Amino acid sequence: MSGFRPLSSGLKALQPEAFGADPSGERLARIRRSPHFKDGVFQNPGGSTGRPSLSMVDFAKIYFDKDERPRRAPQGTVPVHATTLADLAKPPATGLRLTWMGHSSVLAEIDGHRVLFDPVWGQRCSPFPFVGPKRVHPVPLPLAALGPVDVVVISHDHYDHLDLPTIKALAGTDTLFAVPLGVGAHLEHWGVSADRLRELDWHESTKVGGLTLTATPARHFCGRGMRNTQHTLWASWSVAGDEHRVYHSGDTGYFDGFRDIGAEHGPFDATMIQIGAYSEFWPDIHMTPEEGMRAHLDLQGGQPHGVMLPIHWATFNLAPHPWAEPGEGTVEAAHATGSRIALPRPGEPFEPTADTVPSDPWWRAVALAPEGGWPTALTGAAIKTTAASAAGAQAASGNDSGPGADEGTGEPEAVAAG
Repeated sequence: MSGFRPLSSGLKALQPEAFGADPSGERLARIRRSPHFKDGVFQNPGGSTGRPSLSMVDFAKIYFDKDERPRRAPQGTVPVHATTLADLAKPPATGLRLTWMGHSSVLAEIDGHRVLFDPVWGQRCSPFPFVGPKRVHPVPLPLAALGPVDVVVISHDHYDHLDLPTIKALAGTDTLFAVPLGVGAHLEHWGVSADRLRELDWHESTKVGGLTLTATPARHFCGRGMRNTQHTLWASWSVAGDEHRVYHSGDTGYFDGFRDIGAEHGPFDATMIQIGAYSEFWPDIHMTPEEGMRAHLDLQGGQPHGVMLPIHWATFNLAPHPWAEPGEGTVEAAHATGSRIALPRPGEPFEPTADTVPSDPWWRAVALAPEGGWPTALTGAAIKTTAASAAGAQAASGNDSGPGADEGTGEPEAVAAG
């Protein structure tokens, strides 16, 4: 592929507004100068473009299997924390607070600044309001009740991360937007002025107040329209304040680059890691919980440091795996590696550096139990004790590779999920 051909004016008139806009002008010229753009498309680390190989027909056969389909959705009302202004009005005692709004949407309050990652307040992740994956729980609070946000960070342009109604609502505020290279074309098309955009290639940084935001590599792909061209970049993000650092993975497959990101920008007080919507049919673009935990450890230099918040699950039904499996798999992976995790209900604020974080496997109350029932719950205190024991054993043995590091291949060890 040598480049992309813009749509004719007639076809443009027919396409939904949610398709966004193709990059053009200086934005397109900048894309073509990017070291990560080759043969007309953005490349993943290692030089490939990641796309699912499964056809839509084959996916539908698996996804709508009548025997497995009941496990792919909650069996009751998802317990959403009714986030209030009082929850968010008081500054975090530790200087860092995260509020997971569901899927990959997280409000991070960090050293006096407010960052909103991948905000999706729409009812469906789709270009159309009447079809497509619909959220299985309501948003914890109205977008207007969130209060002022210093910067909105977008990881890539897929519908479950870049939501037209949410962006159009935020376009009426004075917040800034930090986005990967090319994504700014969509936002300008939807009413965000160019002077409020910070559009970055991998390894580029921007300052917003006292924060440094850096677009870091990820292994994924992009596209919103019918052609689904690879002309907008995807990214993970490092955000560093005066006292704290956080990382948001966006969507990504596991790759060795997490170690480099951690070495350059970590360690992090909290990582927000994609652990849902995985499948054996697209192993290179989404991580399993076990791979997500390995990524968390890589980002922390191999040590069980900081708190891992599992994201990209529980809100939209996007893959064939059981709805509760990502949560169960994350608990199991934390136990296996001695890592600290937070398990908030959607909308439940918590402070990652506090003595305690939410640790209740809340999804079990509304999910179809696996055969044999749920395993014994692993509490936050037990995970903390396991982490301390693992760190002590590592120090005693002089092993600096960190818990969870494998001998030989360096690939993630498989741990049963759910």
